[in-house]
Amino acid sequence: MATLSGRTRFRYSLGSFVTGSFGTVPGLVLVKYLTDTMAVPAGWAAAIVFVPKAWDVLFNPIAGRLSDADLIKTGSRRRFLLIGGIGVAILFAAMFAHPGFGKPLPDALYVAIAFAACATAYALFQVPFNALPAELTEDATERTKLTSVRIGVLAVTILVCGGGAPAISTGIGGVTGYRVMAVVIGLIVLAATLLVYFGLKDAPVGSLRPNTVSLKELVRTLAGWRPFRWLLGTYFIQALGIGTVLAAIPFFAQRILGSEGYGTILFVIFVGPALVTMPLWPRLGDRVGKLNGFRLATAAFAIGLLGLVFAQSIPLFVSFVFVALCGVGYAGISVFPLAILPDLITAEEERTGETRAGIAAGVWTAGETLGLAFGGGLWALILAFGGYVSSTDATAFQPDSAIVAILVGSSIIPGVLIALALPLLRRKVLEPRHEPA
Repeated sequence: MATLSGRTRFRYSLGSFVTGSFGTVPGLVLVKYLTDTMAVPAGWAAAIVFVPKAWDVLFNPIAGRLSDADLIKTGSRRRFLLIGGIGVAILFAAMFAHPGFGKPLPDALYVAIAFAACATAYALFQVPFNALPAELTEDATERTKLTSVRIGVLAVTILVCGGGAPAISTGIGGVTGYRVMAVVIGLIVLAATLLVYFGLKDAPVGSLRPNTVSLKELVRTLAGWRPFRWLLGTYFIQALGIGTVLAAIPFFAQRILGSEGYGTILFVIFVGPALVTMPLWPRLGDRVGKLNGFRLATAAFAIGLLGLVFAQSIPLFVSFVFVALCGVGYAGISVFPLAILPDLITAEEERTGETRAGIAAGVWTAGETLGLAFGGGLWALILAFGGYVSSTDATAFQPDSAIVAILVGSSIIPGVLIALALPLLRRKVLEPRHEPA
């Protein structure tokens, strides 16, 4: 089996600037944008963050079927990458344009509609993007290398966009800060889309298998594909925890650590260790197994989050140590699910002789999207439960109940969610057996 060139790995991985930007920035700043510039009540914000993405649970598998069909017809999934990526770039900027209707409800509805449109475009990009590793190479070792490069670029994206977005919005301030931030992120997404589209023009494509076109057959396939459902359940729970953490960061920085400017510092401390340890997790996985590596990463992330419950009573640098430990664990729980997924796809395709990559990618994306959306929505509900006071300038006095909600919602709740994945990591389910159909 021919190895993939380093150039192909890198060009494919540039798509992580699209997935990382959309997966990180809205979850990080959208709730605060709504509550602290539009004065949208936290309960409304929960619906706005969740509902536009939730319907993707239905749309993403359809996008997978369409992507499979386009592969059969044209021999490539690149067209969907281009359309989806350009749509994300434009609609992301529109989402933070702040129309200024003068009342929270119409402003909130505008954001909800723009967010829903942007999520649709994102699905058209991410579904084929997730399907490509299983087709660029059928060799498990090569797929692991490809995934490692992709996750490395993703970590850089999170550092640049996740740290840069709040730095821009906070540094400039107000509505203008969010508008400038959104344009900058949109340009990054557009550049990455064009680079991955043209960069994969001559990339290899694996053998084409008959496409599954029936929705009934799609449901039946997933119902009988236990390892995929098991891995997806694990990933969903952890995406829920990650989504909660992302939404909590700016509130945690401002209300617990004392300055909104700490948000960028937290991201650097989080992503720095993730970048360093990202290439080490696959090596550890080779020695102890992917599932054991996944378990260790999960434990590290959960311990780091749970330690932050003491942030008000421990020195600041100790809180930063816990954040760094979260980054180490995050690197691992990012690498291992995406390293295991292509193995499950290949085993199922060998068993059935039919294309599963696009369908699996669509359902996988739906699970990730729903988990992150639930996380952001859960965070807004935590704020509402704590009695958080919304405003147009982020200076409203907050009751003690809101501070407690922010502290617990930033540490204990996501820590427990991350740790809940441990019982699901079962070897007998997630290590596929290559058996004939």
